Amino acid sequence: MKTDRDRREHGETRLARAVRATLAAAAASSTRHVEHHRKTNWLRDVILGGQDGLVNILGIVLGVIAGGGSKTVLLAAGFAAAITESISMGAVGYTSSVSQRDYYQAERAREAMEIDTMPEAERQEIREIYATKGFAGDLLEGVVDTITANRDSWLATMMDEELHLQPVETADIIRSAVVITIATLIGHLIPLLPFVWMARTPALVLAIVLSAVVLFGVGVYSAVSLVGDWRKSGLRMLVIGLGAAGVGFLIGNLFHAAGA
Repeated sequence: MKTDRDRREHGETRLARAVRATLAAAAASSTRHVEHHRKTNWLRDVILGGQDGLVNILGIVLGVIAGGGSKTVLLAAGFAAAITESISMGAVGYTSSVSQRDYYQAERAREAMEIDTMPEAERQEIREIYATKGFAGDLLEGVVDTITANRDSWLATMMDEELHLQPVETADIIRSAVVITIATLIGHLIPLLPFVWMARTPALVLAIVLSAVVLFGVGVYSAVSLVGDWRKSGLRMLVIGLGAAGVGFLIGNLFHAAGA
């Protein structure tokens, strides 16, 4: 009767090679997929910071003007909000990414403990995962043996296939915080800078036009880079942004009327 070692060295050699080739191709594909998501997250950070900054400051501008505030008050409030909220948004991006990293590490430690204390149950989970992908019979058992033969690969597979979690690197955390901070600051400056060089009425018109163009452009770029109709995406971003900023105008009017 052949031992398990004999079967691996002789009867399953061809199968093992096929399994290794399949897993290597899957790993290469997974690496490209992760890189794709990193690019998407970059765009997400830009949109998150830029849209928030632009809409927020435009709402402040409209609210101050509707409330009867002077240009000096408008600029003081605008630049104060631009600096403080840019820092705040960057800090939120940082702490959010850190919490995501900590969650991943906690789940990874839990999975590692389960592999050490109940390996057969964890092997069965690997078996069930790949059975749902269409593997069966000797090929399925070969996949399970190959994955569970290496603890790091086993653990990485559980994190990816069972929990659908990806590691968060420190460099990515810092990058996200910096991108959000800069994007928020730029978003603030777009509707605010016209008031530095122009009279209030033409500056307001230019601020609204610039904000509308940028919001529409961001929506278009998001659809072109990812998926969706560029017209609908652009209009959706435009309506949401200007609609939210319009709330500032309504609130300013209410306070102005109450003060009158």
